Amino acid sequence: MAQRESTDASTPLVSLRALVLGYDSRAVLRNVDLDIRSGDLIALAGPNGSGKTTLLRAILGLLAPLAGSLTRNCALHEFGYVPQSAALDPNFPLSARDVVFMGAYGRLKPFQTTPRSEAERLQRVFHQVGLSHLQRAPFFSLSGGQKQRTLIARALMVEPKILILDEPLSGVDTESRGAITELLLQLNREEKKAIVFSSHDRRMVRRVTQSILRVDDATVEWEARAGGDAPW
Repeated sequence: MAQRESTDASTPLVSLRALVLGYDSRAVLRNVDLDIRSGDLIALAGPNGSGKTTLLRAILGLLAPLAGSLTRNCALHEFGYVPQSAALDPNFPLSARDVVFMGAYGRLKPFQTTPRSEAERLQRVFHQVGLSHLQRAPFFSLSGGQKQRTLIARALMVEPKILILDEPLSGVDTESRGAITELLLQLNREEKKAIVFSSHDRRMVRRVTQSILRVDDATVEWEARAGGDAPW
């Protein structure tokens, strides 16, 4: 697997070629070809269990390909990741502020006093996600939508070039769905962040982006926008 440090506007941040992904030598996805560039907003769409999370894990370096090539032209610490909220311990014994500040750990030395720049960045990302008033709240006490926005703030604290989100609207209320959708669009438009997210919600996917990758039946294909509804 090749990995280069330098990039430019025309060079993909991540490039996948003839990628085969799976577990214990059993293929889940085959022949995946994909480039992710700065400013891209890409949805992985398809039913539950179709392999969306598997592809995201490979992009993040958490799953080694069975075959093919995956080239990263940015460092892994430049990836911001928002996992499915269902994968988290509901009794996580930290405040929202503590959770978000985890995103800065890679830049700090052990026992280092928090630099002013990091404190300012923390306030900025809380403001971005609309949760400045809940910084001191226990994470477990937040609603589903508030937890998800807290995790997005943690990913933004990394200052990522690529933001990866696994089912960001799953299990959140209607108001939070709208807030999260608008936040992703704003980050993509104004900061030109590359964003890749998975969803089985066809309506949300088509509202947010025209760059839709259908993941189903062990294949990954770009979806044509013309025609009838997709069968998922």
